Amino acid sequence: MAIIADSAPKIAGGGRQSGNIPTRTLDALNFFLADVRDGLGPYLAIYLIAVRGPAHGWNEATVGAILTIAGIVGLISQTPAGSLIDRARNKPRIVMIAALLVTLSSISLPIVTGFTAVAVTQSVAAIAGAVFAPAISAITLGLAGPKLFAKRVGRNEAFNHAGNAVSAAVAGVLAWKFGPVVVFWLMGGLTVASIVSASRIKNDDIDNAVARGLDCEPDEAAADDDASDCEQPSGWKTLLENKPLMIFALAAFLFHLANAAMLTSVSQLLARTVGKDLATSLTAACIVAAQLVMVPVAIVVGRNTERWGTKPLFLVAFAFLAARGALYTVSDDPWWLVGVQAMDGIGAGIFGALFPVVIADLTKGTGRFNVSQGAVASAQGLGAALSATLAGAIIVWAGYTASFLTLATIAALGLGLYALAMPETKDKGTA
Repeated sequence: MAIIADSAPKIAGGGRQSGNIPTRTLDALNFFLADVRDGLGPYLAIYLIAVRGPAHGWNEATVGAILTIAGIVGLISQTPAGSLIDRARNKPRIVMIAALLVTLSSISLPIVTGFTAVAVTQSVAAIAGAVFAPAISAITLGLAGPKLFAKRVGRNEAFNHAGNAVSAAVAGVLAWKFGPVVVFWLMGGLTVASIVSASRIKNDDIDNAVARGLDCEPDEAAADDDASDCEQPSGWKTLLENKPLMIFALAAFLFHLANAAMLTSVSQLLARTVGKDLATSLTAACIVAAQLVMVPVAIVVGRNTERWGTKPLFLVAFAFLAARGALYTVSDDPWWLVGVQAMDGIGAGIFGALFPVVIADLTKGTGRFNVSQGAVASAQGLGAALSATLAGAIIVWAGYTASFLTLATIAALGLGLYALAMPETKDKGTA
């Protein structure tokens, strides 16, 4: 994939003309960063259970505890990370530093032993990983401007999912021959490519005022690209009194409480039933199946959000999440599980494409876009962290079927909340 850092003069309200946004550079960054930003993900569970195993004190419950600890550390870091991105004057550089920290923390796992040491390395990765979502969103908003933001976010997500699919496919093929350790070397290579891509984004092309959600007049924004030339950011009280934002945070919490542990649980089930090497390859197949569905979903959502609105799309996401949890209980056949996992492409695909768009809509003009992303991401991070412990404990006590049905029920509760309490954030039909 070519990496080209093109730029263009600013236009009214921030951002560039659609044809002159550094499209290929953003595409490359999202593609290569896809497998780096989440660290080891489900491969962590496979490595700890299948490679180290009960002989070294690792089972579903202890793995769930590690994921919960890292998740809690990560969620505590989300709001400070968003505040850092709001204030940062060189966002691409922050992305590069975070990518290095996540990778170094992850590839140290083969030589790190003991519960405490693993918890520390994964916590460092979680802290650094908290930077990626607000940084990429801010860079995108600062380059594209508000009017093109939803469409460009959809494209970001499409390349992010394509990157996940390709890296998972490569990991699956290589793991078949070399074993689970191959994911560490793959991650290192992708980190180098991510850093090269981020370095090709010209920092001067990013409108830092627009990137944090401030409304600027053309003559104001042209001065020195600083938020001080625009209306000042609103106080925290404004965000706390934003009821739709609070409802969205609760919905994000429920979505990730239901979703986060599903793939991890499937990977653990596969490790138990088919062995570590085949489990790694089948987990990769699960990821590829979902990511291949997410690519067209993200593109369609990004292109049609202004016309369809955000609420109907989010209801579809919750419905597919609930159905997926229930369908996992039908059979433990490996290829059935892979097929059901493909449904994640619709639910998580919609959520990923719309998450920054909804927050941008709800915080427009406040100058608190990225810190609000961090705050809501803290809520979803809490859901993800608790999901791992909840699912792991239920698996140990009552089995996989009970765990999947519990997660499906939580998704159904989220569907009801969003349908009854969350307003539409778009003025449909005006695009």
